[in-house]
Amino acid sequence: MLTITLLGSVLTVLVTQAAVAAPPSKAGPPASARTASPSDAPDFGPNVKIFDPSMSSSDIQSQLDSISNQQQGNEFGGDRYAVMFKPGTYNNDVNVGYYTQALGLGLNPDDVTINGGVHVQDQNGGALVNFWRGAENFAVNPSGGTDTWAVSQSSPMRRVDIHGDLQLSDSGYSSGGFLADSNVTGQVRSGSQQQWLSRNTSWGSWDGSNWNMVFVGAQNAPAQSFPNPPDTTVDQTPVVREKPFLYVDGSGNYQVFAPSVRTNTAGTTWGSGTAPGKSLPISQFYIAKPADTADTINSALASGKNLLFTPGVYHLSSEIHVTRPDTVVLGLGLATLTPDNGNAAMKVDDVNGVEIAGLLLDAGQTNSPVLLEVGPSGSGADHSGDPTTLSDVFFRVGGAGVGKVSQAAVINSNNVITDDTWIWRADHGDGVGWNDNTADNGLVVNGDNVTAYGLAVEHFQQYQVIWNGNDGRTYFFQNEMPYDVPDQGTWRGGGNGYAAYKVADTVTNHQAWGLGSYCYFSTNPSVVADRAFEVPNTPGVSLHGLVTVSLGGTGTITNIINDTGGSVNSGNTVADLSNYP
Repeated sequence: MLTITLLGSVLTVLVTQAAVAAPPSKAGPPASARTASPSDAPDFGPNVKIFDPSMSSSDIQSQLDSISNQQQGNEFGGDRYAVMFKPGTYNNDVNVGYYTQALGLGLNPDDVTINGGVHVQDQNGGALVNFWRGAENFAVNPSGGTDTWAVSQSSPMRRVDIHGDLQLSDSGYSSGGFLADSNVTGQVRSGSQQQWLSRNTSWGSWDGSNWNMVFVGAQNAPAQSFPNPPDTTVDQTPVVREKPFLYVDGSGNYQVFAPSVRTNTAGTTWGSGTAPGKSLPISQFYIAKPADTADTINSALASGKNLLFTPGVYHLSSEIHVTRPDTVVLGLGLATLTPDNGNAAMKVDDVNGVEIAGLLLDAGQTNSPVLLEVGPSGSGADHSGDPTTLSDVFFRVGGAGVGKVSQAAVINSNNVITDDTWIWRADHGDGVGWNDNTADNGLVVNGDNVTAYGLAVEHFQQYQVIWNGNDGRTYFFQNEMPYDVPDQGTWRGGGNGYAAYKVADTVTNHQAWGLGSYCYFSTNPSVVADRAFEVPNTPGVSLHGLVTVSLGGTGTITNIINDTGGSVNSGNTVADLSNYP
């Protein structure tokens, strides 16, 4: 990513390399051949490594190091891995690289303890492109007392219990991240992080802020103080369902735990015991492999199965279609869905309670109208009692090869919850350029009562987000406008440019907290955006904790929101606004 980040007086430019897209896969065996009974050891494929505390630490470390060494520089490669730890204690160092998930297999985080570290360090002088990885569901006793998770987008840390301190950057720059349902006994240090979302967390103390630190349902969080210091704090999380996860029960059987929806909460789900929810035996899941076709997967869904994607890249000649209420779709190791024929990657009917988690949707070479559609156009059912949730669902257009899409994600259903979403039109890698990886919009919300936590959308060629539904809520928004606008005449909305976050004029109620939009018009620094945020002037619409940044002074955003707020340009690189109106 050609990224410029300005912190204090130091300017860093980071250019990373392109890599090769994954090759297409062949068809796999029928659904009936891929479903394990509860007593079987599931076949998760060769790229899932399952560790047991009876194994020697040196053998475990050797496998961890082999994967880490392969994946550290594999930014656009096709390999995907999940490293999973059965309940017990381990003395190991888990260095998490690209497309790698480190997962504990206990029902509660402290069922798995890792003495050593589960960490991410800087690469090439910083963490600005430390994407696409994750850590979930274990306790860590970090060597030296501090665990380091130096990441940017699409690198969530969930359900962890850090017995010590946690630092969110290394020695260089970092840009955004997500911590949820986690506890840190010591101090969390944000360091160089530009923005960060902490949701339903607890810790001993928090230190640090740059442009916008956002806390929602976080116990012992800093008090609301934006912009001095720039901390945006919401005491309770209004409605959320935590991400489903794989675990091994007391009899050695694999199950998927699906947490319940919770309202008006603070802190973790597990601090006072096992989280509320339901366990689904692995026999109720079709275990997909990268060779599977969409027809094979849809046949399994139609038979009533839930879906577990093992690590890999899935090339799809037609869409995966989720029709059954309460279906769980869970990806391991950043499983990646790529449409090959201008089709969608996945569509979901307007039904209750679908849970989609842990997937990367990667646009194909033929333009798709949409990658993920939740509910068909015109959906109108009330799902407030059992909402659909998207947890750690990421989107990419270009970078691993030419990708094209009109609108990456479209939400037509009501009451949908998104929880950690990065929607990225690539600014580096392969197949990147204004006329190459074309994409109009990142997210379009047409449903009512949609709630977004940790929403990052970057570089799309028109509005980054269009919100048409009523009663929407966003907690943390991070955006970088398209870097490669060739000239002002090419990029117009109602005036100069397109706002990053557009709430439709017909909307009467919308709330948002902790929003940031940056410009870096490197192709043509004379490009101007009239505003970063565009909303109707109506009493029911209000936004809180807004910041705009001209990265390195390269380009101009004239107003923060509508016709209000300071300009950012070569003479003034940061502007903020506490509340609008």
